[in-house]
Order: sequence, then C-alpha cells, then structure tokens
Amino acid sequence: MEIADSFIPTAGAVGLLPMVTYFFMVVAMFISLGIFITAITQNRSQPSNLTVHPQQLVPTLLAVVSASTGLVYYLIQLHYHDLLAEFPTVSDATDRQTLIRESYNAIGQYRYVAWFMTAPLLLLLVIAPLRLPWESSKRLLTGLLAAALLMVFTGYIGHQQVSFDNEIQPGPKLGWGSISLVCYGYISITLYRRWKASGQAQGHFRTMALLFVGSWGIYLLGYGLTVLPIDFNWLHITYTITDVTSQIGIGLISYVTWSDSKSMTLAK
Repeated sequence: MEIADSFIPTAGAVGLLPMVTYFFMVVAMFISLGIFITAITQNRSQPSNLTVHPQQLVPTLLAVVSASTGLVYYLIQLHYHDLLAEFPTVSDATDRQTLIRESYNAIGQYRYVAWFMTAPLLLLLVIAPLRLPWESSKRLLTGLLAAALLMVFTGYIGHQQVSFDNEIQPGPKLGWGSISLVCYGYISITLYRRWKASGQAQGHFRTMALLFVGSWGIYLLGYGLTVLPIDFNWLHITYTITDVTSQIGIGLISYVTWSDSKSMTLAK
C-alpha cells in the first residue's frame, strides 16, 4: 500500500513547506471552531472584558479542548481503520511492522495539530487556580504559552524528518526534539517556581501541573523512542491513554475549582 493513497502525505514525499502550510490550515480550522464554541458558550449576562481571569473561562476552555481532541481522534481513527483494512493483505510480519511504522508518521501528524491547540489552553487551566492578577502575570502567561506553542511546533517539524519512503531520519528528528525538550524544561521549571512561590498551598495547581508535565514527559519520551525499532502501536496506545488521562484529570480539577469559586461568589 502506498501511504499517500490512504493517509495525508509527509514531508518526505511532498516537502516540509507544504506540510507546514497544511498544518496551519488545519490549525486555522480548529481556531475557528474554538471561536465558535466561545461565542455560543459565553455568558451574555456578564459584561465583555478582555482581561477576564482564566478561572472564569474554565467551561469554555474545557469545551474547546475536548472538541479539538475529539475531532482529531475522529480523523486518527479513520486513517487507522484504513491501516487495519490493509493488514489482511500483508502476511509477512516484517512488512506489517514497516506498514505500521510508515503509517504512524502520517497519522501522528494530527496529534500535533491537537496539541498545538490544547497545550496552551491546558496551561491556562493549570495556572487558573493561582488567580494571579492579569497585570502582574502577563509576562508569566506569555512565556508559558509561547513555550508551549514552540514545544509543539518544533516537535511537529521533527516528526516530519522522514525520507521519501517515510523512514525516520534519527539525527534531524532528535535535533528538533532537543528544541522541544528545552521548551518543556522551561515550562516545568516555571510551574515549579510558581508552586514554590505560592507557599505550596495550592494543591489543585500542583496536581494539574504534575499532570501536564508528566503527560508531556511521556510524549517526548515516545518521540525519542521512534528512532528505535519498536512496534509503534504501543506509542499510539500510550499517547491515547495519556491524552485522555491528562485532559480528564486537569478538566475535572479545573471544573471543581471553578464550581467552588462560583459558589463562593454567589454566597457573597
């Protein structure tokens, strides 16, 4: 089976610039979806405020995160279904592993589209319980969001370091991955410092920060393992479980803190 016949192509076949162009086209689709969700879920009884605290936007942020992830997984399972349909025609175990590896490079691109949207939004949810004043936290939030976007985008560029026949090129891939790792380190250190600065009293913040840092540690570990001759189905399973676990965990804690905050406001 030719991968391009059933899946979106990779940079090995069409070049890096066309794939970056496609990446931002799909991201634009998700941004439009996010704006639509925000518009229909925004509480119209509240005055418009561009500096509204992330804690007040928890339901909207959760809606955008879940919608983006759900749509991406719909696309992923469609392509993986094509892979499964091809399996009965491939009897050799080595050829099957080659098919899985080559299809992973194509299918896995969609994960980066979702992460490009969800990583910064989840960071906003992680920071929200600290209830930092907007004026004093602009630099912190800007740095975290920029690092999250760069972490995902450099990972996507590294994911595209494949040859024409979709074989991974270890050197270039690990090179781009090192940039992503630096961004991950910056995010981890920044969250740790905020936890220390809060006097270790923000239990919800600490738990969500650990979920975020832990999930991205798994993603980056899986990224590095792709240069080894492993069964990439394990990566699909691990990434899927991690996505669900981290988003449900952060989402539930965010919703609890938002509900508590709303109840306290109404009580006053």
